Amino acid sequence: MATTVADVMVATLKASGVRRVYGLPGDSLNGFTDALRRDGTIAWEHVRNEETAAFAAAAEAALTGELAVCATSCGPGGLHLINGLFDASRSGVPVLAIISHIPSVEIGGEYFQETHPQDLFRECSVYCEMAGVPEQLPRMLEMAMRAALQRRGVAVVVVPGDVFLCEAPRDAKPSPVRAASAVVRPDDESLTVAAQVLNAANHVTILAGAGCEGAHDQLISLASTLKAPVVHAFRGKEFVEYDNPYDAGMTGLLGFSSGYRAMEHCDALVMLGTDFPYRPFLPTGIPVIQVDVRGERIGRRVPVQVPLVGTVRDTVDSLLPMLTAKTDSSHLDRMTAHYRRARARLDKLARDRRNDSPLHPQYVAATIDRLADRDAVFTVDVGSLVVWAARYLRMNGTRRLIGSFNHGSMANALPHAIGAQATEPGRQVITLSGDGGIAMLLGDLITLRQLHLPVKVVVFNNGALSFVELEMKAAGIVNWGTDLDNPDFAGIAQAAGLFGVRVDKADELEDALKAAFAHDGPALVDVRTARHELSVPPKVTYDQVKGFSLYATRTILSGEGSELIELAKTNLRELAVE
Repeated sequence: MATTVADVMVATLKASGVRRVYGLPGDSLNGFTDALRRDGTIAWEHVRNEETAAFAAAAEAALTGELAVCATSCGPGGLHLINGLFDASRSGVPVLAIISHIPSVEIGGEYFQETHPQDLFRECSVYCEMAGVPEQLPRMLEMAMRAALQRRGVAVVVVPGDVFLCEAPRDAKPSPVRAASAVVRPDDESLTVAAQVLNAANHVTILAGAGCEGAHDQLISLASTLKAPVVHAFRGKEFVEYDNPYDAGMTGLLGFSSGYRAMEHCDALVMLGTDFPYRPFLPTGIPVIQVDVRGERIGRRVPVQVPLVGTVRDTVDSLLPMLTAKTDSSHLDRMTAHYRRARARLDKLARDRRNDSPLHPQYVAATIDRLADRDAVFTVDVGSLVVWAARYLRMNGTRRLIGSFNHGSMANALPHAIGAQATEPGRQVITLSGDGGIAMLLGDLITLRQLHLPVKVVVFNNGALSFVELEMKAAGIVNWGTDLDNPDFAGIAQAAGLFGVRVDKADELEDALKAAFAHDGPALVDVRTARHELSVPPKVTYDQVKGFSLYATRTILSGEGSELIELAKTNLRELAVE
């Protein structure tokens, strides 16, 4: 049999270290999947929804830093893929999407399932092109892979189904494509200006984000030299908070008061590898130094006096010799003491609620944290779950935390877990899933069974889109249209061949989690949690107070006053603690 274009593409992926492809088969993709079958060394991770394939690839790329691959058939298959690709793009992880297309001769004729994928995917990709003739491959594939790796984003290669099956050009040879490392740092003049600003300041605060990955030692050295408290953004949590005596906690809507105060009371701010989007939580009227390897991100959120283009590791290594070590630690001491008090209050809140029913989500998250392995991978659904993950999951340098933290898509936790577990089959992977999120891609519980992935799914089942309800309250809107009449998720898991257990009372939680975590296959724990739990941000605005007052008044007038009683009963202790 002659070597096909698809054969050479598979050989190129193999030579580049790709070990699995997530996707769903289809007639226009048959040439590619058959080439995978004949090669036999790259696993076909068959999921039940193309969106899951893209999320799974994004999780693999986040864990490994290497290229991850998903593939789908033409038309609707590609459209299902797009949400997960947007997530990968916003998270800055290298993902290659191979998308098949209708027969070449039919393009432009409104053929069955015809779309224009090279246009549809352009916004979420760093490279997006269609191969019209066999001679364009594997060169186009190699360009796409290199773009994804070097620009840390999504690359899309669109291939008509008939092109996959064409005989490969005689000179087509697979070439390995790997990420090329580089030292990226600002020029000396910019570093000198930054050093002058920092040497003149008395109360420096550092805001650290996901760009601190691989630069923990540099971060700690900089904080030590400047006697600076370190505040982290949510995506920086896993890279910043561990082994960090300068930790002042997190800021933003999910954070707590100490992080906000450390930003409020500084006279210079250093932003390291973060594009923190919430401007009301950033200080004004002080010099800001921002470090980012992508210079176009600098200054998008707050005016920046000194822009430094480079990686955090290389930039801080170059900056440290120019700094004068500070001796006054009063700012640092105040803010870390504030953090210890805030941390103690949050921990007390979880302990005090261990006997309540329905269960308070703080207690559930804290219990998961305590029972999880030291190197566990946590995947977290968007919504109220990110609040409890931010406040109660402890990072230690080996644990990982993956979520749709920039794109903000629901239903990400389960498909992210599929990618994480497929990549590291011997590692504990735990989802913190919302009842709304798990229901969206419920079919991929079957994927866990089919692929023998021992993911542990913990569903926080409060019968509502609770974060949406919180947003309604803050805006003065009566909660409406957010109810979820949920099935028995544990029963569904059991029917799908998973271990499933339901938790209705607090004294059942620990035994249920231990049993699920010890099970040698996929497991689901359906935990009934309090619906009306409030998560109070570190900064409450007048508009939010006004909005909540309007919500209370309108709720009473609409005849739903019992909701306010339940709200008060659920949160009385938390409001007292805060």
